[in-house]
Order: sequence, then structure tokens, then C-alpha cells
Amino acid sequence: MSQQQSANSNLSENERKMYEITESKLCVKDIPERLRPREEMERRGVDKVSDEVLLAIILRTGATGANVIDLARAMILHFGSLSNLANASLKELMNFKGIGKVKAQILQASLQIGRNMIKESLSETITIKSSIDVVNALDDQIQTLDKEIFWVLHLDSKNQFDNHPEVITTGLLNSSLVHPREVFRKAIRNATCAVILAHNHPSGNPTPSPEDIKVTKQLIEAGKVIGIRVLDHVIIGRKSADNKRYISMREKGIVDFA
Repeated sequence: MSQQQSANSNLSENERKMYEITESKLCVKDIPERLRPREEMERRGVDKVSDEVLLAIILRTGATGANVIDLARAMILHFGSLSNLANASLKELMNFKGIGKVKAQILQASLQIGRNMIKESLSETITIKSSIDVVNALDDQIQTLDKEIFWVLHLDSKNQFDNHPEVITTGLLNSSLVHPREVFRKAIRNATCAVILAHNHPSGNPTPSPEDIKVTKQLIEAGKVIGIRVLDHVIIGRKSADNKRYISMREKGIVDFA
């Protein structure tokens, strides 16, 4: 049994239906030449074609009974967006008929290159003037997260940030994981003037927990000892009807950052 067949055999009937491809009887060679993925991209330009055309070009071939455009369309419909597709595991990708391990790896690598290019394009220095600047700096990373990430933003004497937030922990935030030694190690090495703490709440509600407040107070005191100011702790949730997207502990007066 192939790896792909093994992955598919572990799915329930409902899960299997989610991965089904709406098949057409057309092979790519039966599609009008100007509408074939490569020809369409050449004719219209790479920035003018749809996501499914771009994905079809990366996939190259379809599956038995389904051409590569059918396969690309099914994958985008299943995951809902390219961002979600980029976060899919190797096993999830291989659950699609026509996607073996090698093709899944090529797809993951291609999408990761796109992410890396975005990071490079955003690498210019940013001046942090308020908590919304912190939210904007982290927004691209937070969009698809389903777990808590704790970041530290390193600022110079002009409150400028190099747009490379440092990840300290992944998972539930607590004082045993977010140790001052880890938080301030890079700041000490780089002679950082001040830091801003930030983390996300995947639940969507940015209200700080007692543990969030405890960790913040602990890090403020540690920063005073080593001479690095903690300017704020920003907690980011999801957009809601009341636009309560994030909370700045400094702006809300929850903790004394003096």
C-alpha cells in the first residue's frame, strides 16, 4: 500500500468526502490551449491569473479522473485560502488523490518561499509609536495561528524596531515558560534600549488572564534590574463586532510600567 493510500485509509467517511475532488472528464490536453494553466499564465501574466491556476502549475499533474485544475480547485476549496493551505501538514496534503509525498513536499516548499519573501519585504525598520504599531507588525504572523505565541520586540533609543519579532515560547503562556533569562538574552547581547512584550489569544478574546499579568510584572521587575525597560505588553485577539481586537496593558493601566 502506498503512503497516500495509507493516509486515506485512516480517514472517516465524512473526512474522506471533504477531500473528494469534483471530477471532470477533461484532461488538460482537452482544455482549449489558451486556458491551460501554463499557457494562460504566459498569455495574461503571472500576476493576473487565479490562485488555482498558480497552484495547478506547481502541482503539474492531476489525479486519475481529475485534471490538475480540478485538483487545484478542490484543494483551495477544502482549505478555504492559500494561507490555510500553507499551514497544512504533509499528511493533510497527501489525503488528496494525486498528491504523494514528493508532490506534497514540493507544494510546502513553494508556499514557504512565498512566506519568506513576504518577511524579507517587511524587513525595513519600523518606529513604534503606539500599540497599534505592534499589532500591525505582528498581524501577518497572527492571521493563521491556532496556538499562543509570545514575542519580544527589541527597540533602540528612538523606539525603532527592525521588524523581526523574537519568538520566546509557543503554547500556553505561564511564568515558568516565559523566563526573564530567555526574554532578555538577545536584548542584552544587542544592547537593546527597551522591549515590548506581545502575545496572541487564539480564542479571540484579548482580555489578559491573571497569568498574563503575573508574567508581565515579573518581566518588568527583571528589566529594571538589568537596565532594559519593558514599555508595554500587547495582547492580540481577533477582530470582533465591537472592534476589541487587542489590549495594551499600558494604555489600559492594568500594570505599572514606570
